[in-house]
Amino acid sequence: MRGRRLLILAAVVGLGGCSREDEPPDPRQPAEGDEHIACAVSGQTELRPVCAVERARDDGGLTLTVRHPDGGFRRFDVLSDGSGLKVADGAQIAVARYDAGLADLSVGGDRYRFPITLKAPAPPQ
Repeated sequence: MRGRRLLILAAVVGLGGCSREDEPPDPRQPAEGDEHIACAVSGQTELRPVCAVERARDDGGLTLTVRHPDGGFRRFDVLSDGSGLKVADGAQIAVARYDAGLADLSVGGDRYRFPITLKAPAPPQ
């Protein structure tokens, strides 16, 4: 009987070690998705390719949803005039820098780096 109790206790302890639901997601691990961009979110300072990007088209144009490894997300609208990106919802403003085919956007404490192609401005008429 004593051996049986030890076996049951070992099985219960083993199951407890398998559960990871109580642990917060690791912000260094990529979010689920097929396409990723470099980002620094959730207090991270180093840009790493861990944010997943989903694209959605509708009558208003193209919206990018960027999913963070911790489950958070932000949405950005691609500006139809080809001039870049803007925050799609929320009160925070994106500060953007565009250089060499990359858009570096900072929103609040988060930072994202998107590969982009900017259109040249129309010549004055």
